[in-house]
Amino acid sequence: MTLWTLLGMGAAACVLIMLGLWWLGIVKANFSYVDIGWSANFTVLALLYGLLGPGDPVRRALICLMYGIWSSRLALHLTRRIIGEPEEGRYVKLRQEWGVAGGNLNLKFLGFFEFQGLLDVVLSLPMLLAVMNGTPATHPLEALGVAVWIVAVVGESTADAQLARFKRDPASKGKVCRVGLWGVSRHPNYFFEWLIWIAYALFALGSAHGWIALALPVLMLHFLINVTGIKATEAQALSSKGDAYREYQLSVSPFIPWFPKKILDGAKANGSA
Repeated sequence: MTLWTLLGMGAAACVLIMLGLWWLGIVKANFSYVDIGWSANFTVLALLYGLLGPGDPVRRALICLMYGIWSSRLALHLTRRIIGEPEEGRYVKLRQEWGVAGGNLNLKFLGFFEFQGLLDVVLSLPMLLAVMNGTPATHPLEALGVAVWIVAVVGESTADAQLARFKRDPASKGKVCRVGLWGVSRHPNYFFEWLIWIAYALFALGSAHGWIALALPVLMLHFLINVTGIKATEAQALSSKGDAYREYQLSVSPFIPWFPKKILDGAKANGSA
């Protein structure tokens, strides 16, 4: 099985999955399903590349498990958050913006869904390069990638669980979550998500042409900060929580976990006293 054949099969699978979810989004009047598809597609690609890749079986198993476990956990988390709930604010806003611009709204969302599916294929390149590698010995960078991935998955899972518990508590209504990791980063889930892509890039460096994968953490950082992540999420939070979220912005790091500003200010004051 050649690299290009695997790539083509992966692209076809993602396109078909996103087409089905787009149709479901029309039926349910909820285009949030794109998030489930974006995350679940990596599990499909992991199964495809893991079974059909011609490289070393141990390396194939490692990288495909890394993608598959992370993808399945995220897809399940998003499914619980999306199924049976109203459409997420980001997509409500897109409906409004694209509706005002004119044209067929559903076709615009079809393009959006399929773009996300093809983006999955691009972001799976570290896995694809690794499953083509027939060298039996594990490269030190692959071991480092696994270690970083473990830290990232544990961190992202913890952040998601902390936020979910906070939202389930009726006393939290209208408040800003500052529990655990959310007290040292306004978006710890996005930070650890980015760390996952660093882990995949590190793993890919142990294979031929693995340097290509270095572009993916940079691309993902752009998406997480400027496109579908922090920018959109904070705009929604400011709209729903107002001054409480503005105060949160002033005191807590936007991305990289760090000491809250009040603690740092207090430490400086004590040091100068």
